[in-house]
Amino acid sequence: MTVITASGFRDLVSGRRRGILPALARFGLHLIEVPYTLAVQWRNRRYDTGAAFTHWLPVPVVSVGNITLGGTGKTPMVAWVAQWYRRYGIRVAIVSRGYAAPKGVPNDEALELGRYLPDVPHLQQADRLAAALAAIRDHQAQIIILDDGFQHRRLHRDLDLVLIDALEPFGFDHVFPRGMLREPVSELRRADVVVLSRAELLERDEREEIRRRVLRHNSRVVWAETTHAPQYLVNYRGEREAIRLLRRQPVAAFCGIGNPAAFRFTLESCGYRVIAFQEFPDHHPYTPADFERLAQWAKSLNVKALLCTQKDLVKIPLEQVGDRPLWAIAVEIEIVRGSHELETKLQSLLSQPPIA
Repeated sequence: MTVITASGFRDLVSGRRRGILPALARFGLHLIEVPYTLAVQWRNRRYDTGAAFTHWLPVPVVSVGNITLGGTGKTPMVAWVAQWYRRYGIRVAIVSRGYAAPKGVPNDEALELGRYLPDVPHLQQADRLAAALAAIRDHQAQIIILDDGFQHRRLHRDLDLVLIDALEPFGFDHVFPRGMLREPVSELRRADVVVLSRAELLERDEREEIRRRVLRHNSRVVWAETTHAPQYLVNYRGEREAIRLLRRQPVAAFCGIGNPAAFRFTLESCGYRVIAFQEFPDHHPYTPADFERLAQWAKSLNVKALLCTQKDLVKIPLEQVGDRPLWAIAVEIEIVRGSHELETKLQSLLSQPPIA
């Protein structure tokens, strides 16, 4: 049985894979897309009309989500929002579903956020309403950040922040499984803020075209843009080295994230000679067998080091894989457009009185 990778799926639904068989596959996926899209729209209309009940919390809720599958830089944005409120001395808690995590065990995103935000509780539970109430009760949270919350309509939010990725802003204009959209682009009408992530990958006129399309669906939305800048190399023990350490050196890289192409762009921006690249499924739970295969792979390529993302590194308790050092690239976001408008939106929640 052939397992399609994240990049392979993107090549298929984007139309980059040509020929009769890919065309037939896209047609088949479209047949599934139609009823799925109708089901999503029906569910959204139920919440819009009040037929489905939305729960309000006694504290403000900020949702950070996206409209496409795969990585949009959501985790760094969640960290940025949490740190912004912490600077004001506000008690923050993060609530998420905990996708691909065994019961009671934090997933990779929670582990990564834990390194960014050691003083911010992160509650992962399928019932996010119950988790949010527990955060208020047990941690006296004054702000709830709902991670990956745009499609979670059961919990009312006071601010909906939606990220779209510069590489795939509109999911190839099809809802999953025919494309990468979680729901039709028209649902951006619910967003309060739309953030274009990895804006540095596009020219100004390309960014403006994306902004104009978003505004056609939501003329009141606040628009912001972020860049993702590599900061340093870090290993599992937290030891750091300058990005230039491996510049122009032969390296092998791997990742288990939703958007492997974004990681490849990061590697290229660092000036590394990536002679081989491996993809694992998103949220992949690395095993000793994986470490052994990666070690043999790296040794056969004669590379100086193995590179991965921080999301991968938190699940690999090793400084070396085989006899090759293992480094992750630490990336931080910078808001390069719309920072004042975004901060004004965040600030406005601080003055909201609790709901009786």
